[in-house]
Amino acid sequence: MATPARRQSKSRKRKRRATQKLMLPAIHWDNQLQEYVLSHHVSLSGYYHGKQVIHKSIK
Repeated sequence: MATPARRQSKSRKRKRRATQKLMLPAIHWDNQLQEYVLSHHVSLSGYYHGKQVIHKSIK
């Protein structure tokens, strides 16, 4: 098995590990709907940026 010739510094090791993190979902509070919604997605009520884009038909 190959072994490194020199020890890696703490800064190189930390730079490499800095990108390994959990990402939180991009959510924001919508005042019109009074609920959290995913950014860049249509809400469950059919609203996007304060406008109703999906009209649910009543059967």
